Amino acid sequence: MNAAPVVPVYSFSVWILAGFDPLLILIAVFLGWKADQFGKVFIAAIAALGVSVLFAWLVTRIGLPWPAPVAADLPTFFPVRTVSAFLWAAAGYGARRVLNRRH
Repeated sequence: MNAAPVVPVYSFSVWILAGFDPLLILIAVFLGWKADQFGKVFIAAIAALGVSVLFAWLVTRIGLPWPAPVAADLPTFFPVRTVSAFLWAAAGYGARRVLNRRH
């Protein structure tokens, strides 16, 4: 009799690390800050997602530790990364608008 494959269960802390990837935050906030229209926040999020996943994959491939590693045998958490990239870009966009409104 064949046993059912075991699906690893990842803790919530692993999911959080995917959303708090330092490079993702840096790029998303910076590009969100530079966006002059809210529609560009989506573009900023996509760019931040792409660069951060590529960088995390390269760092993981080299063998260096990274808070949110990407590899074939590790979960990439694309939905978590995508939502967090959008939220960080929107935060950068909103922060700039709030600061500009005060002046």
